[in-house]
Amino acid sequence: MIRIGLDIGGTGIQIGAVDQQNRIIAQDSIPTRTDLPFEQQVQLMTDCIYGLLDEKSNPELRMENVESIGAGIPGIADSDGVVIDCTNLGWKNVPLRKEFQKRINKPFYVDNDANVAALAESAAGKSAGTSSSVFITLGTGIGSGIIINGRVWKGFHGIGGELGHMILKLDGVRCSCGNRGCVETYTSATAIIRMAREAVADHPESLILSLAQGDPQRINAKLVFDAKKKGDPVAEEIFDRYISYLAQMIAGVVNFLDPEIVILGGGVSKAGDLLLDALRAEYPKYVLFNQLPLPRIEIAALGAEAGVIGAAMLS
Repeated sequence: MIRIGLDIGGTGIQIGAVDQQNRIIAQDSIPTRTDLPFEQQVQLMTDCIYGLLDEKSNPELRMENVESIGAGIPGIADSDGVVIDCTNLGWKNVPLRKEFQKRINKPFYVDNDANVAALAESAAGKSAGTSSSVFITLGTGIGSGIIINGRVWKGFHGIGGELGHMILKLDGVRCSCGNRGCVETYTSATAIIRMAREAVADHPESLILSLAQGDPQRINAKLVFDAKKKGDPVAEEIFDRYISYLAQMIAGVVNFLDPEIVILGGGVSKAGDLLLDALRAEYPKYVLFNQLPLPRIEIAALGAEAGVIGAAMLS
């Protein structure tokens, strides 16, 4: 038997057939067509699934072998498969399960994209073999998923685990959600860019601006980290401030949940050991019982495959 996973993003949709060992055995992708009505978007996805099921290339790839279909979305859905809010796709209260099952009569599940990535890592990634883990994506925003006893923890109303919108600084930077001081405004790639642009306005001699060819709009998180590696004092100050914020957030999660492991994904996590070494040294300072063994912090292993694998695992 196989399961189908869809990683539905704002610009592209990855679709894969996943075997019982949580390995992708066939994969395809289509662009996200937000210009089309919802029903037509679903039709394109189901057309792609039918195209993926090619038994000539693999005898397993037959519709009768499909056990279920799962989708990860950058938003929230209820237990009936209705997408309550998915801003990037322009979906509000749309019946995703119902529309899919009109076209493919298989069990269909939908969840937040960070939750499905967390699920995938817990089964086939760095947190495999653990009973509790927290997955945090450090990207344009902050996504997060909590796994307890092998299952996603979503809270009573299905909206739990939004770590990016805990308040880190009272009356702090305005967040896209409308609140001020959210974790996301201090620990995302966007936060690094904001801090760097503010810094180079006061320190135009910084290597950051030189690497950006004199244009603050070209600054990204990698560029700041590159400048830090070269010893630029402005970049080092931004990096240290960022690590302090991220360490405080992770320590808050550890104080509250005490998971076995914390997994970091997203674009910022590509900094690898530069990020890990600093975090591992900093975050115990904020943990209450830091004389005891603390959760490991690791970089996610599955990368872009996590969304498809985790979506296929939904049930």
